[in-house]
Amino acid sequence: MTTPAHLITPGQLDKAMLLDAAAGGARFTIAPSARAGIEASVQAVATLMSRHEPVYGINTGFGKLAQTRIPDDQLAQLQKNLVLSHSAGIGAPMAAPVVRLMLLLKAASLAHGVSGVRPQVIDALLALLAADVLPVVPEKGSVGASGDLAPLAHLSGVLIGIGEAFVDGKRVPALQALARAGIEPLVLGPKEGLALLNGTQASTALALVAVQRLERIFDAAIGIGAMTVDAAKGADTPFDDRIHKVRGQPGQRKVAASFRSWLAGSALRQSHLDCDKVQDPYCLRCQPQVMGACLDQMQHAWNVLLTEANGVSDNPLVFADTLEALSGGNFHAEPVAFAADNLALAIAEIGALSERRTAMLMDPGISGLPAFLVENGGLNSGFMIAQVTAAALASENKSLAHPASVDSLPTSANQEDHVSMATYAARRLHQMLDNTAGIVAIEWLASAQALDFHRPLRSSPALECLHARLRERVPFLKEDRLMAPDIEAAVDMLEHAGSMSA
Repeated sequence: MTTPAHLITPGQLDKAMLLDAAAGGARFTIAPSARAGIEASVQAVATLMSRHEPVYGINTGFGKLAQTRIPDDQLAQLQKNLVLSHSAGIGAPMAAPVVRLMLLLKAASLAHGVSGVRPQVIDALLALLAADVLPVVPEKGSVGASGDLAPLAHLSGVLIGIGEAFVDGKRVPALQALARAGIEPLVLGPKEGLALLNGTQASTALALVAVQRLERIFDAAIGIGAMTVDAAKGADTPFDDRIHKVRGQPGQRKVAASFRSWLAGSALRQSHLDCDKVQDPYCLRCQPQVMGACLDQMQHAWNVLLTEANGVSDNPLVFADTLEALSGGNFHAEPVAFAADNLALAIAEIGALSERRTAMLMDPGISGLPAFLVENGGLNSGFMIAQVTAAALASENKSLAHPASVDSLPTSANQEDHVSMATYAARRLHQMLDNTAGIVAIEWLASAQALDFHRPLRSSPALECLHARLRERVPFLKEDRLMAPDIEAAVDMLEHAGSMSA
């Protein structure tokens, strides 16, 4: 298998590059065209230092201590101390795909040549990524301004031989990890510690991995939702393009087209064309409207996050052409926080709608199927408690969907008095995705069971393939058995078994 190789040209990361980085095994190098700008920014820092004037982050303290002037002979220690003091995170280590993206995003930001960081520092970040030497980064400790300080300190500490990293899945000391990557510990120059720590790369990486996962779960929810339509003998009229064209919402129209593809050619559909049912429940009929709105939010989040991945969130920024170091607030992760909060709404709604479809299949008065989708009910409880589990997960997501971005708690002795909470906003998406994957997996089990009750009638070719995929690992529920292994198998296939597009 060929190892993907990419050149990093500032501002030109794309979705495929981000997917490759998160998956691991890809190699990234700085484009030659970017190196002149990087060198110019380093020279600009040297020139500013030679003037012996205070420049924030280069020869001053940080945050509330910005007025403290640091002597020239202590500037290297200043940058090292910054990394040491800010490595204050707690909690479980961030997942490998997140840390891989953090390494890439930090390198890509520094490659813009406005951070005053030497090329060898950027190359060292990419060497860790290429060797899959992943710093141990605790998941908690950032408020999303001034950047993701604690997570990025843990990430950067490995470069100077501090902390730990994962090598082949095992935690090892930083010096041992650096040897695996073929690099020596760095001595940070002026501005380099601050440039490594300032930025939104942790929150952005968390959100990017979340939206990548969400795309897979979303596609599965569309296919499984279509299976439930057919299993419940629902109408396909609500997916007619004429309905969605006159409203004009782009996601809604795309989702309706997906449902038409999934349902095309169903003999089961043909069997009830002349029934007297007028309208289906909203959980079937309004799927394009709800899922389409989720799709639009996902696309918006992708756009915001891709912009953030391609931008510079350091402070101060060094402009070599005018020999200025400008202090601003690009480290404030409000765009990421808003994108993550909107993704949380989509994740919660995908799960909420799926749970309602599962509940509908349980009810013989609506579905026309055996109660709780099992023969000999009473002796057997069937899917009764699986639906309760789905309800519990959907309810939990409602609490987790509360916007994180509306919260703020001042830090750094009130110097940093408004923060984004973007890192938590993005981190909580993964718990929500776990929940929604479980909800949709339960619906998959239920809708496949429901289809089996309609035999010998067959669904569409696409839905029969989706049914057969599940049946490779989960048999028909003839009588009560342990449900947890079935749910676990369905979740695993949903998350890892490739595309679920019609």
